[in-house]
Formats: sequence, C-alpha cells, structure tokens
Amino acid sequence: MDKLIIEGAVPLKGEVYLSGAKNSVLPVLAATLLTDDACVIKGAPNLRDTLTMMKILRSMGKGVEFDRGTITVVSGRSPGYTADYKLVSTMRASFCVLGPLLGKVKKAKVSLPGGCVIGIRPVDLHLKGLKALGADICIESGYVVAKASNLKGARMYLGGVYGSSVLATDNVMMAAVLSKGRTVIESAACEPEVSDLAEFLIKMGARIKGHGTPIIEIEGVKHLHGATHTVAPDRIEAGTMMAAALITRGDIVIKNVLFEHLGAVIDKFEEAGANITKTDGSIRVRCARQLRAVNVTTLPYPGFPTDMQAQVMALMSVVPGISVITEKIYPDRFMHVAELNRMGAHIQREGPHAIVEGVKSLSGAPVMASDLRASACLILAGLAARGRTAVLRLYHLERGYENLEEKFQKLGARIWREKE
Repeated sequence: MDKLIIEGAVPLKGEVYLSGAKNSVLPVLAATLLTDDACVIKGAPNLRDTLTMMKILRSMGKGVEFDRGTITVVSGRSPGYTADYKLVSTMRASFCVLGPLLGKVKKAKVSLPGGCVIGIRPVDLHLKGLKALGADICIESGYVVAKASNLKGARMYLGGVYGSSVLATDNVMMAAVLSKGRTVIESAACEPEVSDLAEFLIKMGARIKGHGTPIIEIEGVKHLHGATHTVAPDRIEAGTMMAAALITRGDIVIKNVLFEHLGAVIDKFEEAGANITKTDGSIRVRCARQLRAVNVTTLPYPGFPTDMQAQVMALMSVVPGISVITEKIYPDRFMHVAELNRMGAHIQREGPHAIVEGVKSLSGAPVMASDLRASACLILAGLAARGRTAVLRLYHLERGYENLEEKFQKLGARIWREKE
C-alpha cells in the first residue's frame, strides 16, 4: 500500500485543469441501465469509484470500455438485477443503481451501501420515494430486494433530518422517468450533480423540469434511447485547489471550472481575505495578504458543501484568530480533527462544532486518512507544514481525486508516493 510523502512550506503556483465530477459520473453511469442503446460519457475521471461502477454495470450485462476520459456503455448479455455486496459495500454511490433497475428491469437486489465512515447515512429516503412510485421493497440478508411491475408517478416529499438527499433524489428521478404519469419530488436536492444527471436523462428522452430547484417534475415516458454526455467539472476538486492556493500562500489558476457552482465557497474564501479573479472558464486564487478567521456552517446546496468542511478546517488551522466550523449534514464528520492536532493544530470538538484556534504553523507528522475528504484535508495541511508529512491509507484519496499528487507536483509541491 502506498503513502504520500510531502515536504511542505512551498507556495503553489501555476495552472491546474479540473477533472470531471465524481459525484456526477457515478449516477450518470447508473442511468445507462435505463436503455439498451449505447451511451458515451465524456470527461469521466479515472477514479477507483468510477472503476467500481463500471464493474457493477458489467455484472449487470453491460459492455463497458474506458479510454482516455471517455466511457462507452453498450448492452451485452441478458440484463442482471443484482448489485453484489463486495462492490456496493466499498462505495455508497453505487446504491443509485436501485432506481434505474426498478425503472427498466422492474426488479432489483442491491446490497445496502458502504463507503466512507463519516456518520450514519440511512437509505430511508430512497426507499420512501421508490415505495411512493409503487415499488414493493423489503430488506433481506443485508440486501434491498425490490419489485415494481407497474410504477406510477406520485407526489412525494424527500426532506430528511439533515435536509435533502442527493442520492435519494437521483434514485427516485431515475425510476420515475420510465413510470406512468407525473411525478413531483418536493425537497429535492439542488446540487449541480443532480442537475447534471437530469440533463443526461433529458438527452436520453426523459421529460424533466425543475432540476436545480427543490421541486422536480417528471413526466414518465415509455423508453429512453442512448446519448452522449460530458460530465460537469468537479466543484469539490475546485474548492480543494482554492484552499491549496490559500494555505500555501500561493497563486493558482484553476481551469475547466464552473464558478456558478462555487458561490458559497468563493464567498467564504473572499470573506477570509482571498484574492479571487473569475474569468470565462477559470478562477485565479491568490493569497496577497494575511487571511482572517471565518466561521463556516455546512448546508445543502447552495450552502457551503460538507465535502469542503475538512479542507477549510485545514486552512483555518493556520489562520490567526478563532473560527467555528459547524457540520449540519454529517455531524460525526470530524475524524480528521485528531490528525490535524497531531500536526500542531489547536482544534476542539463540541458536538457538531469544531472550534479552531489558528496557529503560526503546522509541523509535519505521520497521519492517517479516515475518509475521502479527510485525505485532501491532511494533504493540504502537509503542503503548508514545516518538515515532512506522511499521509497513510491513500485508497480513500483514490476514490475521489484523479492524479492529485501529479497536479500538485506541477504546481511546485514537493510530494511523492512511497510504499508503506
């Protein structure tokens, strides 16, 4: 198993090109189960999660090829309907095959999901929405077993304890596009990745409107055809790169970016004192002066994303003053706090809040990543720290960032891999 070695305290400078969004490509790939025609997905990031979703599609009879960012999906043998535990347990997003299987095959057997251990993330909203469409669902031996001989459109409310659910919205939307009649999803997730999936479904012949708002309306159609789609650039990678520029006191131009997806992140970094220049398709981020401590609360889109919480905490750990970071999506998503403190940060957790007292500098240390975004957090801390940092458990990082160390190397970082 590899580990990342970082010799920090080097300002990052240069240009970086964003990969396609992990949280877009996975449901888009799942949506190819809705048609027997060929689909071509462009801008796909080469990630462990992408490869896992491709394996799931192959296990269901699809032919899948991946060549330089383009994934081609065609129908092969008779379609299957079982998503095995060995695959689904490694990646929560793979649970979104449930909706398209019900819509197209009319039955599904999908393992309850796994992924990063960042707190309880139940699937009750998924099941609630699919049952509203007429699916018969039960849990057997760790699998969701569902049948739906005649899905019918329905009006439903998908709000949960911590707000809307992206994957539940995806699952219900994919099942509803082949149902009879009209479906209305209230408290739908507004994330850009949901809109990206909706745009792909529309290209396939689906009738959807309201995506990107809390109310999505769907008129079911009899069948969908193949389509070609380019996934949106990864807004979380964009935010991570912005944080990297600031924490190293650098100057980075980020290309292939949709800054309209980054409103809350840009606003918070500008409040902290960042110099951010937006041009067509790129963002320049500079740290021209001393940054200020800011408070951050994670919220569903268009609020500050939970997937950026760990990275902004790394940044605030070296900014003078006290900041309070409140996690309202996954209140247990603070396992990176102990590792940052090992590097000299002063962070105290109180329930869903982390109180961060900025220190003058961090010092390199061996640290262990607990989840995908914690991996990015610790790498950012290592880039800013004095001395050598070793980040272990890189398999988390490989799930969601494409060639991150190579991108940082091109920006001047002293970062490389070694065997543990």
